[in-house]
Amino acid sequence: MKTAMDIPAKEGRKRVVIAGGGFGGLKLARKLKSNKFQIVLLDKNNHHIFQPLLYQVATAGIEPSAISFPFRKIFKKREHFHIRICEAQRVIPENNLLETSIGTLAYDYLVISTGCDTNYFGNASMARQTMALKNTSEALFNRNQILDSFEQAQNTGNEEERKRLMTFAIVGGGATGIELAGALAEMRKFVLPQDFPDLDINEMRIILIDASPRLLSAFSDASSRDVEDYLHKRDVEIRLNARVVSYENNELVLSDGTIETKNVFWVAGVKANSIQGLPAEAYGPGNRLKVDSYNRLVDFPDIFAIGDTALMVSSEYPKGHPQVVQPAIQQARNLIYNLHRMEEGLPLRPFIYRNKGSMATIGRNHAVVELEKLRFGGFPAWAVWLFIHLMSIVGVKNRLFIFIDWMWSYFTYDPSLRIIIKPLKRE
Repeated sequence: MKTAMDIPAKEGRKRVVIAGGGFGGLKLARKLKSNKFQIVLLDKNNHHIFQPLLYQVATAGIEPSAISFPFRKIFKKREHFHIRICEAQRVIPENNLLETSIGTLAYDYLVISTGCDTNYFGNASMARQTMALKNTSEALFNRNQILDSFEQAQNTGNEEERKRLMTFAIVGGGATGIELAGALAEMRKFVLPQDFPDLDINEMRIILIDASPRLLSAFSDASSRDVEDYLHKRDVEIRLNARVVSYENNELVLSDGTIETKNVFWVAGVKANSIQGLPAEAYGPGNRLKVDSYNRLVDFPDIFAIGDTALMVSSEYPKGHPQVVQPAIQQARNLIYNLHRMEEGLPLRPFIYRNKGSMATIGRNHAVVELEKLRFGGFPAWAVWLFIHLMSIVGVKNRLFIFIDWMWSYFTYDPSLRIIIKPLKRE
């Protein structure tokens, strides 16, 4: 007998529905292996995406397949495990039901790990006209846009148009913004002069914009200065204390001036992809779901939220945990423990975040790493960044492909993935 969405009956097991296969959802799905549970993983993509390296896809450093891993391959030998590609839309908590784009599903436990998306802070114009970087489709679009801009710049005889095509504005001075700026600076120095010998590559401008007084505000002042100095040496223009007002007709208007450009990246903030259907008081700032110390929604003991979607307020983190990889993975591990405890009628273990540090890379041989009592930069930090990210990739094959791409680019100064692939449009 099968139930809604063609999922087999539970056969006496509790059904755990995991909405979202990001870092938290994937960790939970991989490690929750008890026969006490039937696990249903829902995601709008058929693969897990290693988001920290999307900027390298966007700048033609690695292939998108190298940071994407199909869910069905990961879980092909699992029993009592079901995958459905759909979008979780609305929860009906009073009936323990979840509405999706392909049907309604009953749950015993619902885990919301739907991650976050780009936050345009209510500016619909920015959403339409700028480039975001939260999924593979956006990364490929950005790669096409970057490469096509130089092809168009090569073909135009209009000097002002060529300058607009060769100006790249990045809004957001966090880790993604500085990594993207660094990657574009590497392209300008090592790749583009060979690919476009007829263009004056010195006309290319890379402008990094942030409304705060320093870059990498989540890092220490020393790391911010280190990053800023390095980007200045790579001729990246930095505009701090600059707020974006509008972007229309290829004119980016800031609180302190304007920039003529056809290429604007928006990496200035995120908002949670929380599922609808809960009372208004269940949602906190940034659309995150308020949870207790067990990642359980207040007043809804069968619904949990982990990762970017969860807002767990504590004395140490009054605004919730940072929306990065480690909190999601650690919350998933703790929830696995607690789900078993719940089935055994035992007390739950509260979640305690262990900050393992932060890191960001800016370019060849340079990164910043901050641990609990240690901060360092330069080549050692870059080597640590490479190793940690490589080991975090799902699958030995994917790790090998990325390692080969990185080593090839490092020794030849020539990544070989500069291909424009535009989607087919049928009439």
